[in-house]
Amino acid sequence: MSAAAKAPEPEDFRALFDPAGVVVAGASTHPGKFGFVCLHNILASGYAGRVFATNRDGSPVLGHPTLRSLDELPEGAADLIFVCTPASANVELLRTAAAKGIRAAFLASAGYGEAGEEGQRAQAELVALGAELGILIVGPNGQGVVSTPSKLCAQIVAPYPPAGRIGVASQSGNFVSSFLNWSCATGVGISRAVSCGNAAATSVADFLRFFADDDATDVALAYIEGVSDGPGVAAALTEVAARQPTVVLKGGATAGGARAAASHTGSLATDDRTFDGLCRQAGVTRAATVEEAFEAAATFATQPLPAGNRVVVLTTAGGWGVVTADAITAHRDLELATLPDDLRKRIDTLLPPRWSRNNPIDLAGGETRDTIPQVLELVAGHPDVDAVIYLGLGIQSNQARMLRDGGFHPDHGIERIVAYHERQDARFAQAAHDVSVATGKPILTATELAVAFPDNPGPATVRATGRVCYPSADRAVTALGHLWRRSRHLARRGVGTP
Repeated sequence: MSAAAKAPEPEDFRALFDPAGVVVAGASTHPGKFGFVCLHNILASGYAGRVFATNRDGSPVLGHPTLRSLDELPEGAADLIFVCTPASANVELLRTAAAKGIRAAFLASAGYGEAGEEGQRAQAELVALGAELGILIVGPNGQGVVSTPSKLCAQIVAPYPPAGRIGVASQSGNFVSSFLNWSCATGVGISRAVSCGNAAATSVADFLRFFADDDATDVALAYIEGVSDGPGVAAALTEVAARQPTVVLKGGATAGGARAAASHTGSLATDDRTFDGLCRQAGVTRAATVEEAFEAAATFATQPLPAGNRVVVLTTAGGWGVVTADAITAHRDLELATLPDDLRKRIDTLLPPRWSRNNPIDLAGGETRDTIPQVLELVAGHPDVDAVIYLGLGIQSNQARMLRDGGFHPDHGIERIVAYHERQDARFAQAAHDVSVATGKPILTATELAVAFPDNPGPATVRATGRVCYPSADRAVTALGHLWRRSRHLARRGVGTP
């Protein structure tokens, strides 16, 4: 946040995320223009508030009437203005908006801090104007804002995500798109999402503070390129991470990335080692990739925190278990649990003698109709086990897919076996969720079928339960590591363990 701008109030953010009315300034009849796309997305997402648009010609857009000027807007009819007009027109526009009772402005307009000295002067003027008018300024050079509680999709790109509990704030609009795309792919939903653009007056840290107070948000997910106010960001991250899981992906970690960040948003990247140390001290989860960042946030939003780091692997095939055991053993914070004798003896009653009799628990093809749910319940219910990674879900349904599509279905007994396999994999996925809820322990399911054949009843049912089906065991292990570090951090602060 610029020194010229006051700290935003919660009510300022309500005008942005839950407006009673929205104005698109600079709506266009051309489907390739920002003003057309934003208006389309607001109308298409089901936003129930009042929608206005300005167009110098007064031409309808998408059959929606437009105003020739913001002067024609009824006073008090809108809280939020989405600005698609050139930077040169925006000072007068914002003065009129304030006079009409608008309290938040999102600026997609470019030509500010990222555009050299002249743009930087225009950006400073914009910040001062927002403070003078009492309008929350978001952007400029931003992509948009999403709020699923209000069914608001005021942005210039797709997608509109499923509703959920993750709040996203990013200095890069493209990373908002990336996180929302992962939300659509996994089914783990978003509460709020905002592209801060140049973060001239309202920063990622400001949004993180709002998310910590927001009843609709349980987990914060952020992309940061530059940190202009190191102490302020450190204070914000420490404050927010103490109240809710906070995941950060940071660009500009290398010299090349720092140069790219400077040209992208006009930001200067901070020293990466200093930032990394800040995250560790504050209890912030720092991710190395966009996939890891979203999966960490989605895991926080959908899995319980473990009370310890002892992990058991349950697998339908030995090789997958071996590789996962390697990943857990190589992880600096997780432990491949020693299988307790009493648990081994109880599993002996459910599996044939050829099972691995160790951790990983290799079922060795010995599963019957109820074996996997029963073994999951035994393992997760044991006091010496803190978390489970379950591998092999959907493998029989994948063969069922070939049987269904191979030209011989439904004859030759194929129809019955296809239905059985698909029903079983759905049951196993549901059991993983139900046992996790009953025991309060994380059970993470991993299979590449989540990507290769996402309609497979196994991964599809995982998504239906609201959880992530990880596309690889390595990614499940990484996500579980983030869960455990969060749990340990809270315990060290005296917050307590789950």
